Amino acid sequence: MALPMPAGDPFDALGDPNRRAIVELLGAGERSVQEIADVLPISRPAVSRHLRLLKRAGLVVEKPRGTRRIYQLHDQGVEAVQAYVERVWGEAAVRFRLVATNTTAERPDR
Repeated sequence: MALPMPAGDPFDALGDPNRRAIVELLGAGERSVQEIADVLPISRPAVSRHLRLLKRAGLVVEKPRGTRRIYQLHDQGVEAVQAYVERVWGEAAVRFRLVATNTTAERPDR
C-alpha cells in the first residue's frame, strides 16, 4: 500500500536552519523531542513545532515509546528529496561538463 503524499513541501521545511539541524541530528539516529532540545539552542516547544512541520513535509516519522514520541528520518521522504537534487544537479553537471569540454580558453595573441 502506498503512503499518501505529504501535505507540506520538504524544501520549504528544509529552508529553516533549525529544521536542517534537526534533520542532521536524526540522520545519526532516532531521538526524542527532549534529546533534540538538549542539543539545539531552542526550546522544547519550538522543537515540537519544527518536528510537526518536518513530519507534514514527509521528512520525519514519529513512533510512541511509553509516554514519549521518538522521531526518526522518514526514508521515503529523504530519498525523494535526494532523487530530486541528484536529478537537477546531475543534469546541471552534465551541461557544465559539455560546455567545459567544448570551450577553448581564449588567449591573447601577444
